[in-house]
Amino acid sequence: MENTFNTIGLIGKYNDQHGGDTLIAVGSYLLSRGCHVLIDQGSAPDISSTEFEAVDRATIAKECDLVIVVGGDGTLLNAARSLNASDVPILGVNLGRLGFLVDVSKEHIDETLDEVLSGQFVEESRFLLHTTIERGGEILSENNAFNDVVIHKSHVARMIELECSVDQKFLSIMRADGLVIATPTGSTAYALSSGGPILHPSLNAIALVPICPHTLSNRPLVVSGDSLIMVKVCDHEKSEVLITCDGQISLSLQIGDVLRIKKTEHPVRLIHPEVYDFFDILRAKLHWGERPS
Repeated sequence: MENTFNTIGLIGKYNDQHGGDTLIAVGSYLLSRGCHVLIDQGSAPDISSTEFEAVDRATIAKECDLVIVVGGDGTLLNAARSLNASDVPILGVNLGRLGFLVDVSKEHIDETLDEVLSGQFVEESRFLLHTTIERGGEILSENNAFNDVVIHKSHVARMIELECSVDQKFLSIMRADGLVIATPTGSTAYALSSGGPILHPSLNAIALVPICPHTLSNRPLVVSGDSLIMVKVCDHEKSEVLITCDGQISLSLQIGDVLRIKKTEHPVRLIHPEVYDFFDILRAKLHWGERPS
């Protein structure tokens, strides 16, 4: 049967020997199916001894019909940010516990790849958040986040003060340990542990979830995914303020810095097995309905 995807990129956790072995096994299987395989040059430590062509992320984004990420949700978050503008679909293979994003189990890789290559899969579109940091009217930095943008303090027992607006309309001045601004994908990450709502991945929505707010009436808020969110750092009681994207990119902020956060133009295309069910994953990850032992 002819393959739906012919040139396939492989991305794993950086310099991870265990994941590298699985990555190479997946690549060998794809070669047996007649696929052209490109492997991310930073993913596997021993790729020099394999028959795969090692390339950079830009080449993978340009030349591949499909990218398979082997690792955990964090590995896929990294891959999604780097491939965001390419429109290449991504399939996640988990190496350990079931992930919200990497939902193909290692034990069923060959079976699932057969189905995907023959066109038996479901695809969904998810958006990222683009954050611009301005200081003194000049752009200091720009970054994307698939899960969340978090403004937070770096010291214990200190609060920060943030002025928030949505679509140029004043929302509130928040005194808290921080603020999580999450996509539906990220609603099951830091936002959830901070008391935020779970958003279905298909929703065009953004969640604003305060972290330990000083005013107890300051509750999580869900706004349109097309909104422009602005956050100004007002005060930080001598505690350093940081912005973190997906828990992987971290920058220091100063009083007066302004953050502009909005949905990216290009969504992420995620590929899942045909049996994929978001609610199944929720029940498995959050242990809903289990009886205590």
